[in-house]
Amino acid sequence: MSSLKRITHSFSSAPNMETLLSPRSLSPPLTIPTPSPLSLFRPISSQSAKLTKPESPVPQNLSTNANTVGRRRLMMGGLLMSGLIVSEANLPTSAFALTPVFREYIDTFDGYSFKYPQNWIQVRGAGADIFFRDPIVLDENLSVEFSSPSSSKYKSLDDLGSPEEVGKKVLRQYLTEFMSTRLGVKRESNILTTSSRVADDGKLYYQVEVNIKSYANNNELAVMPQDRVARLEWDRRYLAVLGVENNRLYSLRLQTPEKVFQEEEKDLRRVMDSFRVEKI
Repeated sequence: MSSLKRITHSFSSAPNMETLLSPRSLSPPLTIPTPSPLSLFRPISSQSAKLTKPESPVPQNLSTNANTVGRRRLMMGGLLMSGLIVSEANLPTSAFALTPVFREYIDTFDGYSFKYPQNWIQVRGAGADIFFRDPIVLDENLSVEFSSPSSSKYKSLDDLGSPEEVGKKVLRQYLTEFMSTRLGVKRESNILTTSSRVADDGKLYYQVEVNIKSYANNNELAVMPQDRVARLEWDRRYLAVLGVENNRLYSLRLQTPEKVFQEEEKDLRRVMDSFRVEKI
């Protein structure tokens, strides 16, 4: 009888299963089961059970009942664990995803504002009025530029033409900035979309999306053409939002690699839609 009490006490004091949830993972949580204390009292084989004779034998019916209860509890524990995994696997992805946090940048001196992801960092001395970059994907960034009121007198976006005409000008400007003196460098570009919208502030904005690919030869000094093989250096998506205010042309520019655009598209669209120009 004392053996049975020891078995029951050790089983009831065993710790429960611990479920570890990773806030950055979209996969179901990892379940770590703790070993059952009954395994410490289970015989290694039927032969060793016959040869071993306990000093104070327990009645057969009590031993059978203890083993039956142990097996039932193990089965119930397995069912609960599998049910937990299945139920969490059937949950929508949004239940485990983290909601992105945005900050608002307001420049009251120059007259513009926009929202950007909270984890992006500001880089100074990048040549633009303001520049933010993703600390993980370094090729993903945004910047704001505007024309000088002394050299331009824009009244509205109609002064630039239609969205299609503006798209050609924006692409031409990108290609001019990416001109290279290296031998064997080639750029491929195309305009993806051009559109216009009136925001909640009642002002007109143009949106332009282009794709640019850069190729470079692995052996640009080779004499034979077959020895000069062009390989892809980078493939990027460029998004621009343009607005006119204070006789200036404002431009919000976003850059991201094409391979991560689909994953980041929702956040980038939010940044584009948040861009506003204000009277100063």
